[in-house]
Amino acid sequence: MPIEVILPRVDMDMATGKISKWYVTEGATVAKGAPIFEIETDKAAMEVESPGSGVIRNISASEGVDIPVGTPVAFIYGEGETAQTLAPAPVKLAPAAQSIQAAPVAPVIDTTPMPQSGLPRATPLARRLARERGLKLPEIAGSGPRGRIQAEDVKNFRAVPPPPQAELRPAAPEVTSLYQSGSYDIEPISGMRRIIAERLVQSKQTVPHFYLSLTCDLGELLHIREKLNDSAPRNSDKQPAWKLSINDFVIKALALALQRVPNANVTWTDAGILKHRASDVGVAVAVEGGLFTPVIRAAETKSLSVISLEMKELAARARARRLTPSEYQGGTTAVSNLGMYGIEEFAAIINPPHATILAVGAGIERPAKYEGRIELRTQMTCTLSCDHRAVDGALGAELLAAFRTFIEEPALMLA
Repeated sequence: MPIEVILPRVDMDMATGKISKWYVTEGATVAKGAPIFEIETDKAAMEVESPGSGVIRNISASEGVDIPVGTPVAFIYGEGETAQTLAPAPVKLAPAAQSIQAAPVAPVIDTTPMPQSGLPRATPLARRLARERGLKLPEIAGSGPRGRIQAEDVKNFRAVPPPPQAELRPAAPEVTSLYQSGSYDIEPISGMRRIIAERLVQSKQTVPHFYLSLTCDLGELLHIREKLNDSAPRNSDKQPAWKLSINDFVIKALALALQRVPNANVTWTDAGILKHRASDVGVAVAVEGGLFTPVIRAAETKSLSVISLEMKELAARARARRLTPSEYQGGTTAVSNLGMYGIEEFAAIINPPHATILAVGAGIERPAKYEGRIELRTQMTCTLSCDHRAVDGALGAELLAAFRTFIEEPALMLA
């Protein structure tokens, strides 16, 4: 039997994806494990490997077209097998399963054999959509191989086909009517921007936020940062091995503060509060059209130089849309730093499932009392947003105070 190649799920929120590039052509010989196409989602692009060796045929997906997760896009034929249009065989949950995998998130595959009742074959997404819409599968005509029902078949059955990707959704008349026709341009909402909007609305509506702010003195931190950067080893081109930023210190300080105040290193769930052992710190990275939050795992265990190098790598991959789901999913808290834009103080919206997020402002020189005298000191205002379901006011204050201790006594981060 030929091996079915399907479009895998590479992100938990992914319902559709695009093949941005095929690496092989119809009739090409492929080896198991070799990349055969690149998949693009709202968040990232990643290569998908061949699930077997043989000749790839029946390529049915064009580049740049949205395809529902689980859709067959090609078949791989073994020696002596004749290419034909086939419905994919049922796949059992066994180590020898031949459906394509895209680590670390497994694709959605139809694991249920044809029922004895004679129900038609359907993709998992199509089955879910049918259940949600109260539709019966036998009433829906399938457009897939040998009549398999696709998600689009379910949507079209309800006579609500999705708008073509190239078209813009009409702007709300109650808004556009306020402006003179021709005085504005309508920019299409990207998938990333739409997901960000949905998640932030959900966060503000479902997570009870409260905010705590304090000001940290950066004098000692700036001194130690300069010494560490000056002492960095240099390569053959005389370039330093690392260049620590204030944000690297912020990541480490927050990670250590969560270890000192472990009851704040939590996630709220209806089943119970998850108390995390490691401090996995997400860091907001601005990209064109939105942002990513790659995660520095177990940041409390890593040196400042390791955090700096890892953060630079993750930020570069984020801007190139090359992060894998394992690099941006999860985390126990997050940092949003707008100090480099000159923003002195702001409050950030919590990124579920986190229970906290730290908003970091710019280092500003201000007159302040230091060692009994008034002098100009570089200070940084930080605001901690907390999920009141999991972190109470006193606990949030304790976490923020611990964070300030590490920032103002950075030698503690070097121990």
